[in-house]
Amino acid sequence: MVLFRRVLGDVLRDRRLTRGMTLREVSAEARVSLGYISEIERGQKEASSELLASLCSALDVPLSSVLHDVSRAVALEEASVAATPIAVARAHRGDVVASAA
Repeated sequence: MVLFRRVLGDVLRDRRLTRGMTLREVSAEARVSLGYISEIERGQKEASSELLASLCSALDVPLSSVLHDVSRAVALEEASVAATPIAVARAHRGDVVASAA
């Protein structure tokens, strides 16, 4: 899901910046290429569970905390999509409204 990848990347970037770490530092700590981490942060690549665990360890943040933040952000995105006039009209007609980008 594109939305999930984008939100996950945003949360990881925010966590990295909050810790004051550069991509290079996270790359060295997680033993993952700098380019791959950059693509994950931009929502262009999927992060496997092992890679995500490694990134969280490098950032010294619990995986559950990252996933909680992602879940909250996705819920906000879904709510904003559901509130658009087109979505409201479709819901009123009984159409199925997709919430993923």
